[in-house]
Amino acid sequence: MMRPRFPALASRDFRIFWITQLISLIGTWMQNTVQAYLAYRITGQPIYLGLIGVASSVPSLLFTLPGGVWVEGLDKRKTVIAFQALMMAQALALACLTLTGVVTIWWITGLSFVLGAANSIEITARQAMMVEVVGKAGLPNAIALNSTAFNVARVVGPALSAPLLLIFAERGEGWAFLLNGVSYLVVILGLLAIHPKAADRAAAGEHPAIASPNDALARFREGQRYIRQTTLIGLIIIMAAVPGLLAFPVIQQIPAFARDVLAQPGDTDAAVAARNSAMVTAQGVGALLAATMLALLSAFRRKGCLMTAGQFAFSIALLGIGLSRNIALTLPILTLFGWGTVTALATSNTIIQLVTPNALRGRVISTYLWALQGVAPFGSLLIGWIAQTWDAPTAALFSGLACLATHIVIHLKTPTVRRFEG
Repeated sequence: MMRPRFPALASRDFRIFWITQLISLIGTWMQNTVQAYLAYRITGQPIYLGLIGVASSVPSLLFTLPGGVWVEGLDKRKTVIAFQALMMAQALALACLTLTGVVTIWWITGLSFVLGAANSIEITARQAMMVEVVGKAGLPNAIALNSTAFNVARVVGPALSAPLLLIFAERGEGWAFLLNGVSYLVVILGLLAIHPKAADRAAAGEHPAIASPNDALARFREGQRYIRQTTLIGLIIIMAAVPGLLAFPVIQQIPAFARDVLAQPGDTDAAVAARNSAMVTAQGVGALLAATMLALLSAFRRKGCLMTAGQFAFSIALLGIGLSRNIALTLPILTLFGWGTVTALATSNTIIQLVTPNALRGRVISTYLWALQGVAPFGSLLIGWIAQTWDAPTAALFSGLACLATHIVIHLKTPTVRRFEG
């Protein structure tokens, strides 16, 4: 019953990777939740939340596009292992600094850059590796199940971080960073236990290693030429860039919403920490619902329609976040935002991977990820500046209106995007 509905789980290698990645992602979300809280606790200024967002996303701007060319000539499993090890070292360094009480906003910013640099290459290699593990037939289900793991962690991670912040009032963030560092070891061991078949690797379109800078430039231009000539992929990449620039940086301001916008009389640090974790968890619940839905509907052909529904859902939710002043109302709005985000992004990823030829997959995926994450430094600065100059709700309203207008214009002018079936 499970395998017909979840064909990716028929692969032993994918099962190992999926379980170990889930454990590691729980640690990642613990770190994501408490790092923003720690930064705001230290500084009390929203602009620094934007600065951390810049530091973590600038590497995507710099490295994702060349990384897409580079990883096509490498063993993708070994590449993922190497960068997972680097991310483990980053988490352990942050844990040491926090537990010893010497952490500053500049340490957090610098180590966020290190994590972003590792992630900008690792995510492309990991996405391109999926077809080697499950084959093209199981790819939509594998992407949906990966999204499910990511979003289970998105709920569990913040929920586990809250007790650490309450029990260890001064150094709770450090214990969360330490647990995240240990969790990377689990996924590394899992990757060492899987061995994609040579035939699957060949089918995935692995290239010979890059021989020269001219060779790399030629491959890059080939990928960009394909994107320009394929209207569907080009428009999906544009539609990823707008929320990457304007929508997702708003979520970096959750600590400001938790402490200031949704403040209650008699608030304590423990109450603010609990509210912060609840908001991150609510977003994760919506994301998990979306990921579960997509895993169950992986055979559903009207993927363009699903993508469109997600885009409008998170745009409208941003408007709600900007207007709400009540935590009881904000939490379900964040749930809608989480649902819309994952529905839009996971479906976009699936469409791109289904349409793109195997030989171009790494380069096209890296361009999509660059559009989604590479523009984020500018968005983090812009949203952080708006939140600092006016307030966080104004930033959310601006973002929601911009995303909504963009999606309306594109879908009215090019209805073939929302009508895509595959």
